[in-house]
Amino acid sequence: MKQVRVLSRVRGTQWYVVVTIESDISVPDAPVHGRAIGIDLGLERFLTASDRSFQERPQFFKSMQGKLKLLQRRAARKQKGSQNWEKAQIEVARMHHRIANRRKDFHLKTAHQLCDRAQTIFAEDLNVTGLTRGMLRKDCVDAAFGQFLSLTEWVCWKRGVYFAKVNPNGTSQTCPNCLATASKGLEVREHHCPECGYRTHWDRAAAEMVLDRGLENVGASGTLGNGNRLSSRSVGGR
Repeated sequence: MKQVRVLSRVRGTQWYVVVTIESDISVPDAPVHGRAIGIDLGLERFLTASDRSFQERPQFFKSMQGKLKLLQRRAARKQKGSQNWEKAQIEVARMHHRIANRRKDFHLKTAHQLCDRAQTIFAEDLNVTGLTRGMLRKDCVDAAFGQFLSLTEWVCWKRGVYFAKVNPNGTSQTCPNCLATASKGLEVREHHCPECGYRTHWDRAAAEMVLDRGLENVGASGTLGNGNRLSSRSVGGR
């Protein structure tokens, strides 16, 4: 046993013990193998995969915002430092804790679903700090893309699934079928390449580009579940 930490949550009403154990056992990183998919994260859909699947975005904070505001107004009416004020503050903290737990539960379940469908997963290396400073910062904070990517990487390691991030620049502006640049604004939700005529949902086109870049980065090594070589043109249902 290397370290023991005692953590307090919800204004001292919930306690956790974190035990760190050091071991000589070495767990190797998973190699590139099996079925490969790319995933694109967004606000219209939380996640879109190159295999045509997608996951809608639950709005955890917005769905509980009304109840949270009510609890905050009640707390504001109490005399600061009184027992009733402390009880009201605990109720507010519990609501925040509940929202965070629901979000983390969704992230973990989504990560496990991805691992059920593929043995190699590629995702965009997003600048999550920059996303939380823009006009859509409230929605980005609610979606918590950074936490999801970290949990997905951990779940993939635990289940023996290869996980890697790719450069996100231009994934939504490049045609995954012919690699031509197809610039479009945020109001356009369909990808229609003027060069080759390839048409699909914008987020799915981005997910396919993520897959292509991921396979290019690893050198298209390994084998697919159906016995074919890993290829950016033979996976993802295309």
